[in-house]
Amino acid sequence: MSTAGNAALRAARQALGIRSQADLAKALTNTAREIGLRAEVAPRTVRRWESAEPPWPHHDHVSALEALFRRPITELGFTPPWADERQATDRSGLPEPRVSASQRLHNAASHQLPPSVATDFATVTVSHRHMYWSIPAARLHRLVAEHAQLGIDLLPQVPGAAKEVLARAVSESNLLAGRLEFFDLQQPESAHTSLVLALQAAHEAADSLLGAAALAHMAFAPAFSGEPARAEEARERLRAARAFARRGGANAEFTAWLDAVEAEVETRFGDTRRALTLIHHAEDAYKSYSSETDPSPSWMDWFSPTRLAGFKGNTLLTAGRGREARETLVSVIGDLPPEEVKQKPIYLADAAAACVLERNPEAACGLLEEALDLLARNWYATALDRIKAVRQSLRQWDSLPTVRALDERLYDWHTTVNSLIS
Repeated sequence: MSTAGNAALRAARQALGIRSQADLAKALTNTAREIGLRAEVAPRTVRRWESAEPPWPHHDHVSALEALFRRPITELGFTPPWADERQATDRSGLPEPRVSASQRLHNAASHQLPPSVATDFATVTVSHRHMYWSIPAARLHRLVAEHAQLGIDLLPQVPGAAKEVLARAVSESNLLAGRLEFFDLQQPESAHTSLVLALQAAHEAADSLLGAAALAHMAFAPAFSGEPARAEEARERLRAARAFARRGGANAEFTAWLDAVEAEVETRFGDTRRALTLIHHAEDAYKSYSSETDPSPSWMDWFSPTRLAGFKGNTLLTAGRGREARETLVSVIGDLPPEEVKQKPIYLADAAAACVLERNPEAACGLLEEALDLLARNWYATALDRIKAVRQSLRQWDSLPTVRALDERLYDWHTTVNSLIS
């Protein structure tokens, strides 16, 4: 049998017992339906994917391929168009092996750089961390991704103790890139690559807490996928994160954050009782926590008692406890500092969903319009998804003037264009 073409995809297909390209097209179409996509895959498309130079699949096709084969798209013989690495050709004309993301940390040039490079790089990393809360995600991501790649290239060239400083900053930069890719740009595949690099750089720095943070963030992708079969994948990553956190001497706030992440995972897989138990445990941890005597790492700027209450409000909402959810979320919104421009529209959307549970569509529409006003100034794709989900729950009140006015606002030029390009 010929071995030409995309051998990785063909082997994966045959391993599942799918004999033909037409059968794979049908299986992928069915898988897309199961995960809520309207994408269809034609046999001709599969033939192109199994060719010697397979094109990069459409976003929905990527999701269907990964859901069916249970592995990243890059392990199925596809090369991202944005990849830094290209297949090189030696003098004999034979392709050299591609450099994978996991190898980048060890493949830079070998000449030595002064130790000051590490502190200079770390200074920029800290600036990017601060800018996350105010700079548009797409613009900041370009800077962060290039900076993270620079750090990876520099790491083998910095000697002695400076290497640990640089590795810690490289880990943080890749962690920030992963957060931008997952939460802001909705690119879970890219986020996974960045988080793996963050984990590897944390190992270089011998920083178990950064490693725990990377692993905990990796739990979000299977949790947000909507696939019950991926529940154990998310839980396993959190078990690993907790092991790393214990090894790193995590304080009460870090442990509370891990409780909140696990609560989010359990909420998305339907176990709200377990989620609320975890949140209560996190609340108890905060009662004895002192930031003065046991401060959290400076890079962990995404969590606080107010954020924990936001997690609680969302879990109460999923549990169908509308009044408690609304009261909790209204308190959260009131406590948010002004710079929380990304989280506030999410909490407003969740509070609106609680109003829907209480059968108060007018209040829900008012909160959603407030959220849209914030998105007009600071775009956040994840928040728009929450808003649209609440709008779907208002269908029985479509004829109300407040709902119609919400639609005019939801589908204006600004929101519509940004939703299609983000």
